[in-house]
Amino acid sequence: MKLSIQLLLLITLVMSDAFGQFENVLLPRPKKATYPYSQVEPSIFINPKNTNEIIAGSVMNDYYYSKDGGATWKSKSIKSKWGVNGDPCMLIDTLGRYYYFHLSNIGGKPLVGGMVCQRSKKLKGKFRKEGHTINNGKFHDKQWVSLDPRTNHIYMTWTQFDGYDSDKPEDFSHIVFSKTEDGGLTWSSPVQISNTPGDCKDNDLTAEGAVPAVGPNGEIYVAWSRNDSLWFNRSMDDGKTWFEQEIYLAAQPNGWVIDIPGIYRCNGLPVTVCDLSPGNTNGTIYVNWADQRNGDDNTDIWISKSTDQGNNWSEPKRINNDNSKKHQFLTWLTIDQSNGYLYSVFYDRRNHDDRKTDVYLAVSKDGGENFENYKISESPFLPNPKIFFGDYTNISVHNGVIRPIWTRLHKGKISLHTALINQKELKQ
Repeated sequence: MKLSIQLLLLITLVMSDAFGQFENVLLPRPKKATYPYSQVEPSIFINPKNTNEIIAGSVMNDYYYSKDGGATWKSKSIKSKWGVNGDPCMLIDTLGRYYYFHLSNIGGKPLVGGMVCQRSKKLKGKFRKEGHTINNGKFHDKQWVSLDPRTNHIYMTWTQFDGYDSDKPEDFSHIVFSKTEDGGLTWSSPVQISNTPGDCKDNDLTAEGAVPAVGPNGEIYVAWSRNDSLWFNRSMDDGKTWFEQEIYLAAQPNGWVIDIPGIYRCNGLPVTVCDLSPGNTNGTIYVNWADQRNGDDNTDIWISKSTDQGNNWSEPKRINNDNSKKHQFLTWLTIDQSNGYLYSVFYDRRNHDDRKTDVYLAVSKDGGENFENYKISESPFLPNPKIFFGDYTNISVHNGVIRPIWTRLHKGKISLHTALINQKELKQ
């Protein structure tokens, strides 16, 4: 008996929807999480030697860990003698040590104590080793790290403010760099790697968004935003020397501060990654960001790449493949170093005519030339512009195991989620 064309189409659509839905997992809020906006600004990291082990962090001082690939989680809040003031960044080195990087808050004075590194030997997060970058009288914000897998050196970049939120003409912001060679216990004196300063107002004119990436021979690459442009610098000698003048990378029309209806605040700051996968000996560099070059009501996600260590950059390519002229925002990029596939996670409103928001994953298997998009959130949420939503999402991928992490804000309630995705399940 032959099925009607209409019935075949219906079956196809149902199967397609079922195939495209990935299980979402709620990360439990720690019992001692007292910050009213807990579970925003998440960071996640898969142990490359055991993908069943995953760690995560969220504002203000919360830690999460999973022993079963992210299916179930335990959580707790952490402390530090230098205080914890958010901006968590998670890392696992090649020796299997677990790291939690965060901002300082000494005696109720945030951002003045340098960047803090906590280290644990246990997945459960018994952070008994601590170090921090130098306290030089400046304000330190928005840090991120990258690991050289050959040496276990950890590289950190961030924004250093002469005076946070200062409008004094003599106060500037710069991108600075520091490294540790002993697992985060001691850090080199911060080196200024941006020549042209920004202001200190934490806005478009401020230099922000520095995320370091490591090349195949230990090169260090960093991109950031300032004014209406993206900038780039590199070190070829373990961070000892840098270009005296940063390289122009691409335009970021209207700047990195982006207005999204329903979102407390939003930025389009860049994320830098480098391909260390087998066979990619030149170490292609990718930079991912968001901007509104297509209009204030049409934020998009972009990527540019360099195959010559950052000397030249490709024209920006749009990652989101919709034609909706809707908002896509708060992107993060990572790379599966086992095969060079690229993964970007971001919020997306292509399916709605109001402020309802989904979460999407974009995947490229051809070096960023083409991206397939997948809706990975089980249902949309409706954010509240009066509630702080955080400044970024995050994602970790290794050997085909894909674990994005994002904040959901619905009916005034903040929650934290991941999705259980494997590359072999993606229809690409």
